[in-house]
Amino acid sequence: MRYIIRAVKYFIRVSIFFGAILLALMLSGIVSKDVNVAFQNGWQSIGWIAVMFAAVSAAYPFFGYTSRRIPLLGDPAEYRGQIEEAFRERGYVPSGEGRFRLASPLARAFRLWEDAITVTTPLGYLEVEGLGRDLVRVVSSLERHLKNNE
Repeated sequence: MRYIIRAVKYFIRVSIFFGAILLALMLSGIVSKDVNVAFQNGWQSIGWIAVMFAAVSAAYPFFGYTSRRIPLLGDPAEYRGQIEEAFRERGYVPSGEGRFRLASPLARAFRLWEDAITVTTPLGYLEVEGLGRDLVRVVSSLERHLKNNE
């Protein structure tokens, strides 16, 4: 279910972005305001563009959200302070047990409220899951903080 929600949100985001660009081009006079003139096949082209957006949006959650493992030595509870500090450094605040969200409401809105990063502690490592582009920065910060603790 989470996958479908992410795909729908991404479809809406891409559609609004495309619509805003098209509207700006039409209002500035660069592109005709008549859809049949602006696009080779008129409204049929708009339909095909929507189908392409839907296909990309359906694949995006699969490629956009990842998980990473960070090896730990000892009890994960000992590292709680370093974990929270690493997230705080990257602009995240705790939002429940093992869950962090962006502190900035504007940044959360730009990510369509899909900004949560979850941290679980299976035996011997931390497993961090979230949006791939944010995860890279958070994991590098986590590794640095955890290495300083050892």
